[in-house]
Amino acid sequence: MGIQYFEKERIFKLDTKKTSYLIGIVDEEKFVCHIYYGKKLSGHRAEYLMRTAESPFLPSQNARDRQVVLDCLPMEYTSNGVGDYKESTISVRTKAGNVAVQPTFESYRIFQGKPKLEGLPATFGKEGECTTLEILCRDAVLNLEVLLRYSVFEDVDAIIRSVEITNKGEELLLTRALSACLDMDNRDFEMITLHGGWARERHMQRKPVGYGRQSVLSRRGETSHQDQPFMALVTPGTNQEMGEVYGFHLVYSGNFLVQTEVNQFDICRTVIGISPEDFGWKLETGEKFVTPEAVLVYSGEGLGQMTRTFHNLYRRHLIRGEYRNKKRPILINNWEATYFNFNTEKLLDIAREASALGIEMLVMDDGWFGNRCDDNRALGDWQVNEEKIQGGLANLVEKVNQMGMKFGIWFEPEMISPDSNLYRQHPDWAIAVPGRTPALGRNQYVLDLTRKEVRDYVYQCVADVLHSANIEYVKWDMNRQLTDIGSAQLPPERMGEFYHRYVLAVYEMQERLIQEFPHLLLENCSGGGARFDPGMLYYSPQIWCSDDIDPVERLVIHEGTAMIYPLSAMGAHVADCPNHTVGRTTPFETRGYVALAGTFGYELDVTKISEEERAQIPGQVAMYHKYNDLVREGDYYRIASYRENHYFDCWEVVSEDKKEALVTFIQVLSRPNVHSRCLKLQGLDASKKYRVEETGEVFDGDALMYGGILIPAIYADFQGRLIHLIQVEE
Repeated sequence: MGIQYFEKERIFKLDTKKTSYLIGIVDEEKFVCHIYYGKKLSGHRAEYLMRTAESPFLPSQNARDRQVVLDCLPMEYTSNGVGDYKESTISVRTKAGNVAVQPTFESYRIFQGKPKLEGLPATFGKEGECTTLEILCRDAVLNLEVLLRYSVFEDVDAIIRSVEITNKGEELLLTRALSACLDMDNRDFEMITLHGGWARERHMQRKPVGYGRQSVLSRRGETSHQDQPFMALVTPGTNQEMGEVYGFHLVYSGNFLVQTEVNQFDICRTVIGISPEDFGWKLETGEKFVTPEAVLVYSGEGLGQMTRTFHNLYRRHLIRGEYRNKKRPILINNWEATYFNFNTEKLLDIAREASALGIEMLVMDDGWFGNRCDDNRALGDWQVNEEKIQGGLANLVEKVNQMGMKFGIWFEPEMISPDSNLYRQHPDWAIAVPGRTPALGRNQYVLDLTRKEVRDYVYQCVADVLHSANIEYVKWDMNRQLTDIGSAQLPPERMGEFYHRYVLAVYEMQERLIQEFPHLLLENCSGGGARFDPGMLYYSPQIWCSDDIDPVERLVIHEGTAMIYPLSAMGAHVADCPNHTVGRTTPFETRGYVALAGTFGYELDVTKISEEERAQIPGQVAMYHKYNDLVREGDYYRIASYRENHYFDCWEVVSEDKKEALVTFIQVLSRPNVHSRCLKLQGLDASKKYRVEETGEVFDGDALMYGGILIPAIYADFQGRLIHLIQVEE
C-alpha cells in the first residue's frame, strides 16, 4: 500500500520504492503540516521534525504569539492573511473585501488509482499502479472546502499533487490557487531552472538559493520560450550520479509560477501553480475550481535519477494514444525546403525523392490555404488554395500515398490575420481591449477561444480538412503569445479568468481532435519550443523542440529538455546547411546523430542537397529503425555536457534489461595535442560483459562504468560517433 494513515499520531505516510513523504495533523486547530520528504523511511515517527515542541510552540500553547507560530510551521497548503508571511498558495477576496483564508483538516480518503481532472491534462494510473490520498480541509468562516489530492506512483517514485476548491458559502473571488507547496529546512540549496528565448529554449541555469524569493514564471498566456514550469532544488555538489534533488514540474500550458524562498527561520518554501498575476476566478455558491497537477520527484542519487523518474512517469502515465509506445514515421517537412514557395508539383518532387530514400511521411507546412503567400495574411481562412494545390488536397494526398508515404499537414488554429476573410467577417473574434490598438505579433492576432462559437468554428475547419483526405499527422503551431487581454463575451468580474479559460479551450479542442481522429499523430509546436510542457504531452506524444535545428545549438537545447522529458517527445530533424538560423555548416552525419536523440526526421529540400548527402539518407533511415526502440524506451544517462566543457557532448541510452546500450559522442571543437578521451559510462550491469558492435571489442561492465571507455582523438570539428554495446551471453 503506497499510503497509510497512523491514527494515533495523526500522520500520513506516502511511500514509493525509494521515497517517503510524511504529513501530520497538528494542534487542536488541525493544521495540515509537512513533516518529511526524502529517502524511504522504515517507520513513520518523525513528527519531531516539525519542531512543535520548541518555541514558539503551537497556538494551543502560545495563543499570544499565534502570528509567529504560523510563520514557522511547515505547511502542506498555506493560508493567507492570518500570520504566515511566506508565499501563499490560496487567496480570496470576499464581497466585503477580506482576503484572509485558512483551511484546516476535516477528513480524509485513501483509494486505489486516481481520478481524472475535469478539463485538464493529468497523469493516469489504475489500481496497482498508484494510490491516492484526499485530505479535505475547510475554512469554517468562509465555508470554503479545499481538497488536497496526492497520488503516489509507487513504480516510478513520483508524487502528484492537485487541489480542488469548492465554495459552500457566499460568492467570492479566488485570486490565487496554486497546486502545491513544500516547506523544508534550507540546506544551502542550489536551484536549477530552464531559461531561454526563441531558437534557444531550455538552457540550464544553476545558482545558489538565497534569502527572499526567487522564481520562474510566464505571463505570456503559454509556457513560453523564456521559462519552463520546472525547478529543481539540489544540495551542494550534486551531479548526475550523487546528491539530493527535489524536482517540481507543472502539468500545464499557460501562465505559471514556480517559486522558492528562504525566510528568517531558514525555512525553504517552494510553491508551484497557475500564476496569480492577473488571475481571478469567480466562485459562486456551489462552484469549484480545480488546479493543474504538480509533479514532485525526489532523488537521492543525483540529477540522473530525477531525469529517469520524470521520463518513466511521462512515458507510462501521461502520454496517451496509438503512438505512446510506437515508433514514429520518419517525416520530411517542406518548411525550410520551400517556405511559402511551393505547389503540388514541388511537393510531389520532394515526396518522390524522399520515398526512394526510405523517408515515410511528407508534411506540408504553412502556405497551403487561403491567399497565404507570406506570413502577413490568411490565418483563419482554413480552405485549400487550389491554385497552389492543383487538383485539390485529396489528389495530392492520394499521389503521396501511392508512393508509399503517409501525409501530414500544418495548422495554426488559434490565430487570425487582420488580412483574412475571417477577420473581415468577425473582427470581434480577435482578443482585444476596447479602445486600444491591439499589438500584432508576426502580423497576426490571437482568436478568443474562450468563446464557444469561435473554437467550434475553428475546430470544424480543421476537422473538415482532415476528413477530406487521408491525413495521418498534424503539426499544431502557435507563433505568437497573448496580449491585450479582453473578451467581448466575458463580463468584467470574470475577466481575470481569461488566461486560464484560454488554456482550457486549447485542451478542449485538442481532446476533440484526438477523440475524433484516434489514429492521428499530433505534434504540438509554438514558434518552436514555447509550448513544450507536460500538459501538451497529454494530447500529443511529441512536441517540436526548437525552430533552431543546428546540431550544435541543439546539443544544449536537448540537454535541458532531456533532463525532464523523454527523448520520444523531442521533435528533432536533420536540416540543410548552412543552417537557416545560425549559418553554421556541419557534417550531414553529425546532424543525423543529434536528431536520433528525438523523433528523427528531415527539414530540407531533398531534391537540391548534394549527392554525397543524399546518399547518406538510407543509412540514417536504417540507423533510426535499428536504434529507435532503444532510444524511445531506454533509460537516459547524461555522460558529458558541451554546455559545461565547451568541447564535446555525450549521452547514453540503456535498455531496461541492461542488455543493450547506445552511446552518442559529439565533438564540437577539436583540440591540438590530445589523446583519446576516457568517459565513464552508466547504467550497465557491472557483472556482465559487453561487446562493442563497431569494433568487436569486449569489455567488462564494471570496467566501462568505473574505468571508462576510450574515444579516439578526432581531428576535426563537429564530428560524431555512435558506440553500440551488446551484452555478451554467457
